[in-house]
Order: sequence, then C-alpha cells, then structure tokens
Amino acid sequence: MTRRAPAHPDPTRADIGLTFFSTWHVGTPERQQAAVAAIARAWESRPWPHAGLLGYHVYAGADGATLMHHTQWRDEEAHQEFFAQGRDARNDEIDAAVPGIERLGLTKSRRYRSVAPGSGDSVPEAFVTVHVDFEGPDADRQRAWVDTVLTAIGTLPEPVPGLLSAHFHLSIDGTQVVNYAEWESAEAHESALKGPGDGIGTVSEEWRRVRDFPGTLDAGAVRRWRREFGVVPE
Repeated sequence: MTRRAPAHPDPTRADIGLTFFSTWHVGTPERQQAAVAAIARAWESRPWPHAGLLGYHVYAGADGATLMHHTQWRDEEAHQEFFAQGRDARNDEIDAAVPGIERLGLTKSRRYRSVAPGSGDSVPEAFVTVHVDFEGPDADRQRAWVDTVLTAIGTLPEPVPGLLSAHFHLSIDGTQVVNYAEWESAEAHESALKGPGDGIGTVSEEWRRVRDFPGTLDAGAVRRWRREFGVVPE
C-alpha cells in the first residue's frame, strides 16, 4: 500500500543503497502546482510499485518553473526490476494532466558523507541542491572533493546560521557530486549566499582548495526547493 509521507526524507537511513535526483521543467508556478497535484493523484491511487522503493518526494523550485524528484531505493537490483516493467502508468497520467513536461535529467547516486551542524530539533523548510561536475569518471576524485569540502566546513569559526545538514552523494558514473542540504528557511539560505567566499565558504586557505580543486568542470548550480509531496510504503 501507498501512504503519504509525514515528513521530509532521511538521507542517512541505513537501508538506502541508491538515491536518485531528477529535474522536470514545467514552466510556471501554476504548472508546478498542477503537476504536484497530478503526481499526488497518480501515486496515492495506486499500490506501492516495488518493495525496493523506499520513498519518493517531490519539491518545487524557487524559480517557479521546475520540480525535483528525490527517490530512495534499496539497491540497483530493485530499481532494475521496477524499470523492466516498462513505462510507469503514473507518468502517463501525469503527462495527460500537465502536457509538455520537459524531463531535464536524472542523477543516480550513493550517499558518501553527511554533516549536521544545525539543531537536531529544527525542521527544515528549504532544501538546496548543488551539482558539481568533474572531468571524466573518477570515484577517488569524487570522494577527495567531498573530503576537502568537509574539512573546510570544519574550519568555520561557527556553524552557518540556518544550515541544518548537508548530505553529499556521489553519482554512480563517477562524474558528479550532489550536495543535498537542509536549511531552516529560504531566508537563512539567501543570507548565507551573501557572505564572503561564494556562499557558506570563507576566504580561508581551506575554501580556496575547494574552489581550485583539480578536475572540476563546473562549480555547480545552486537550486533551492520547497518540499511539496512525498509517499512511502505502508
């Protein structure tokens, strides 16, 4: 059975083997909400599709034009079994309700490391993703970049106001890192972006190593989201 998730997903669950991040372009805030409503109808009206699917959550972009899908799987085998069933009827229903959705891409990843400098009692209202691209596949480089970032975060004189957690995921093709971060509010994230060092960083030597890390193709687009809907198995 399918039930609505009462809260945002926990990226640190021990049974999560794969995390997928995908983005849709829908064009306007009105179409964002129409797509979320169609997604909710399509999912809540059907049985849970596979035991290996652990959770599915949808976020609306602060740009008013995009949606992000955050999907948690037990392992690759479970996803392949689901994929082998063919195109999901849920997608057909959603496309019929909101024609013209542009699917921009999917990143398959595994969580590598997390940091939680914020209060454990706070509930995040804003979620931020940063996708960092590298020159060709290199798992060692992915991990080294994340290690460098976390070392730099550890040198900050005090926690970044409003940053509750950051979860670094390595794409399984070895070419990308996705940072999925939880913030107390959109205002807290906006305030952090105005600080020195291009965001939460500073002008320290540790953050210079992050910015100048070899093999980095793209520092990554920063996108902020608001969670709209989620479902989990009964």
